[in-house]
Amino acid sequence: MSPAEESYAAVDLGSNSFHMIVANFTDGHLQIIDRMKEMVRLASGLNAKKDLSEESIQISLECLQRFGQRIKEIPSTNVRAVGTNTLRLARNKELFLSKAYEALGHPIEIIAGREEARLIYSGVAHSSYDETSKRLVIDIGGGSTELIIGKGYDTIKTESLHMGCVNVGQQFFEDGKIKPKRMRKAILSAMQELESISSAYKNTGWDYVLGSSGTILAIRDVVQSQGWCDSGITASALTRLSEVLIAIGDSEMLSFDGLSDRRKPVFASGIAILSAIFEALEIDKMNVSDGALREGLLYDLIGRTHNEDIRDQTIAAVTQRYNIDSEQAIRVKNTAKALFDQVKVNWQLNDNNDLKILEWGAMLHEIGLSVAHYQYHKHGAYLTANSDLAGFSQQDQKKLAMLVRSHRRKFPLEELQIINASIRPSLTKLCVLLRLAVVLHRGRSGYDFPEIHVGMDKGNIRLIFPTNWLEQHPLTLLDLNTEQSYLQAAGIILDFQ
Repeated sequence: MSPAEESYAAVDLGSNSFHMIVANFTDGHLQIIDRMKEMVRLASGLNAKKDLSEESIQISLECLQRFGQRIKEIPSTNVRAVGTNTLRLARNKELFLSKAYEALGHPIEIIAGREEARLIYSGVAHSSYDETSKRLVIDIGGGSTELIIGKGYDTIKTESLHMGCVNVGQQFFEDGKIKPKRMRKAILSAMQELESISSAYKNTGWDYVLGSSGTILAIRDVVQSQGWCDSGITASALTRLSEVLIAIGDSEMLSFDGLSDRRKPVFASGIAILSAIFEALEIDKMNVSDGALREGLLYDLIGRTHNEDIRDQTIAAVTQRYNIDSEQAIRVKNTAKALFDQVKVNWQLNDNNDLKILEWGAMLHEIGLSVAHYQYHKHGAYLTANSDLAGFSQQDQKKLAMLVRSHRRKFPLEELQIINASIRPSLTKLCVLLRLAVVLHRGRSGYDFPEIHVGMDKGNIRLIFPTNWLEQHPLTLLDLNTEQSYLQAAGIILDFQ
């Protein structure tokens, strides 16, 4: 295997900084070989209407071009890039994502807040493994703050709060002035965000606290360079740092060992958020971890390529939680895969992404029955789109939700038009395959199913059954006739014999 094939890369498009790490994975061991970081402050480019400015987009694209040059020799299956809070909020995210794809050479996935928290914990856990103790992990980003309680590699509680050093800085320290009332208002605002989770977190408890990422690393470096604590960050050192900042009174005048010039504008807001967390959760001391989101992303990616995909575990957990008929789901999944295998070349579908989405959609297609039988495909689409599904990006959840939504009744052409044009053709084809698999198993019977051959003719699809099989199964024939009408209305010609 060539070095390029052994290499992996993870890119984190944060609200304050973009990070990339490159690593080699050999004999079960991960070796980081390169790190790149640029502070782009993407969150500061959001206007009042939640649109990213042209300037912030351009700065981001220039950074991604540099990242892309570094990883251009790494196989696409070994690269994963994700966007976080700011891209979750941006109204013009699709414009940004298309340009970012061109700049980096790889698609950008947007992940939900709790998925971000899970990946952060994974990065911390792999950097400092402890299978016996519960730890509280805190990560202050540019647009959000994640708090996770976990043990070993498993999370117990995950939360993502809409407060970060950039947006809090814009609200309370926009002109760079650090005054006592502003600092206290910023702390109280952060405590208000924490109010809904603090009791539950304290009731769960933890054995020690770990912080990760740039804001907390910078605070640790400053308090230790000043000699205010020997290791980590203590509550007393944090209080003293806050008092010193107020005495200085201006972000531009800050001068500490360990504090870069580019960190200065968001330093006071980061201290306010961390002070609020210490106060609300009654923390005396925090240690600091080298692991963070990008490391978690890297380990998640390696798991996917080595048949340890967290998404498989997530789907299994969801089927159990919603009491989905697993036998029926597996029947539908197997038939959908059999159809997929015969059309994938002609329809230009791939095993890495398209097949996985199809199989997961088959496992979840009846999830809506947990709400009501009437229009359960619509209930199921809502549940799939809005649940916290570990390992899934927002884009993949939208694909899954569309598969669930479209697996029966009228083909939802109008809703498909909302889907990004670049994935719409392949997603439509996956919807057709799932619909056919569902129709063929409508009887929910466990009898041996016949081998069905699939023929293709100018994009139309033909199902070829064993001789006389359809005549011997008149209900299936009737179901196929009904499905033929549904698909014809959507411009898809289905034939069978």
